Amino acid sequence: MKIEFLAIPEVALITPPRFQDNRGFFSETYNAERLKEAGIHLPFVQDNQSLSTQRGVVRGLHCQLAPYAQGKLVRCTQGSIWDVAIDARTGSPTYGQWVGAELSADNWSQLWVPPGFLHGFCTLTDNVMVQYKCTGLFNKASERAVRWDCKDLAIDWPIKKEEAILSEKDAQNPGFSEAKGWFSYP
Repeated sequence: MKIEFLAIPEVALITPPRFQDNRGFFSETYNAERLKEAGIHLPFVQDNQSLSTQRGVVRGLHCQLAPYAQGKLVRCTQGSIWDVAIDARTGSPTYGQWVGAELSADNWSQLWVPPGFLHGFCTLTDNVMVQYKCTGLFNKASERAVRWDCKDLAIDWPIKKEEAILSEKDAQNPGFSEAKGWFSYP
């Protein structure tokens, strides 16, 4: 399992190996010991899966407040996405900064998004399947979100604004200034 920490050092790109033969492949997509060795050692308590049928679907930027804050281990098992993590921890040296990575069924990479970060993605193909493990259970009352195209964040999305397909809820998300104080660092 290849584990590479990105420009925000708490966020990691994880690529499990695939062992292929004439029948297909086998891959160990999660190994608690390997992640613990890399400093990622929160227990996962919930698995989620989404299907987006069109290119340009944007989901996010989402998080949950403590005590229900969630870390997420995100992977794309069909199609491809541009996945982003934004540091929302007030006082962090990387507060308001983002990192992104393409996750796809082809590259088999996963993104570790720690608690205290906003998370979102956009689909790069039609019929995209995304699965992610969460370190906290969903709690509606602690759910928060920020607008995907917030100018303060200047995320370099690979789609144009007019191509974005949003839920009604995500289309009304506030700007990043609303996130001040949602999380603290360390």
